[in-house]
Amino acid sequence: MKTFDKLESNVRGYIRDFPVVFSTAKDAHMVDEDGNVYIDFFAGAGVMNYGHNNTKIKEAVVEYMMGDGITHSLDMGTEAKRTFLETFNDVILKPRGLEYKIQFPGPTGTNAVESALKLARKVTGRTEVVSFSNGFHGMTLGSLALTGNATKRAGAGVPLGNVTTMPFDGYLGVDADTLAYFEAFLNDAGSGQDKPAAVIVETVQGEGGVNVASWKWLRNLEKLCRRHDILMIVDDIQMGCGRTGTFFSFEIAGIHPDMVCLSKAIGGMGLPMALVLIRPDLDVWSPGEHNGTFRGNNLAFVAATKALDYWRDDKLEEGIVFKGLRVRERLDALAGQFPKAQLVARGRGMIQALESKLDGFAEEICAEAFANGLIMETAGVRSQVAKVMPPLTIDEVVLEQGLDILENAIAQVAARRFPNAYGKSVA
Repeated sequence: MKTFDKLESNVRGYIRDFPVVFSTAKDAHMVDEDGNVYIDFFAGAGVMNYGHNNTKIKEAVVEYMMGDGITHSLDMGTEAKRTFLETFNDVILKPRGLEYKIQFPGPTGTNAVESALKLARKVTGRTEVVSFSNGFHGMTLGSLALTGNATKRAGAGVPLGNVTTMPFDGYLGVDADTLAYFEAFLNDAGSGQDKPAAVIVETVQGEGGVNVASWKWLRNLEKLCRRHDILMIVDDIQMGCGRTGTFFSFEIAGIHPDMVCLSKAIGGMGLPMALVLIRPDLDVWSPGEHNGTFRGNNLAFVAATKALDYWRDDKLEEGIVFKGLRVRERLDALAGQFPKAQLVARGRGMIQALESKLDGFAEEICAEAFANGLIMETAGVRSQVAKVMPPLTIDEVVLEQGLDILENAIAQVAARRFPNAYGKSVA
């Protein structure tokens, strides 16, 4: 670890939570240089939906490279990009009755968000955008202006403007209609709220604490946008590509966003890639008006195309639903087993979480889990949420093993915190 301490910036974060040097990974396991094996309930923050070094995806990429396929192409035409575009349209868009133009804005999620914001402002001629409390949309300035986390916002070093934050579903309590609150501002000329170009929303706020918007709330948000001629952007960067059960996280709501931002898992096996899906009549970009050196990552096109094979039938989706329900069942049981920990389970599909109202409890859970061979991260502005986000393809036996480690970690932390209630810790 001395090399990282000496040569890498202090900005590094995850290495502090997982203080080992990893060397190999396969499916839902990671191995450090000392040979210790870890079950992965982190999945690269949602990048590794199809597991580490997925054999079929890896073989496709290696074959392409060995054939001297184009690797970098800016936005020139390549066989790899054409194949991806055709496959994505045929396998994902058409079966869902969706019609979008596809923009490759650059390799990361924040590139997609920045592109969507620029286009929304260009189309409407308006400058303001509405985001939601506890949202997270990226670390570049436009995306950061949309992000709720005060610590991350403070790192900007400049004022973050042209964004209004409205309360997410449930933010004001279960009985509060946060969209009625939002619309009251839009309808009142004295509210100080200018008509926005767009609204951007995560259907499940991953980094913000696994806060889940109801289907009704999402449908009502779309209706609000239509009534007021506001574009609706769904940030599906972490929750897309099957994380919540369906390929797009919004499918069950039956909504049709004007733009969709994708990244993370779209690259198939961790290769950087991002998309903006654009309603065709909104595609008013001039050639070269938005660009990026690495928007033509052909290795990612190859990997992404192969990953779409998982969506040619319903097997993966059915597995996500089944395993997601099993995770939720275990988490609900743990919340009941340790009432003093004040745990609440929530989530959708294969993004599930336990929140504790006790300061530091979720962080201690994740640290204890890592010490026993399970990689998990926290979420929420106070790191108050322990997040369960394994690869979608995780074997059921391995999933149960990971949940057993999590259960033991909670028991250990609870025993340290409340020895009279749960016995003495054996750690």
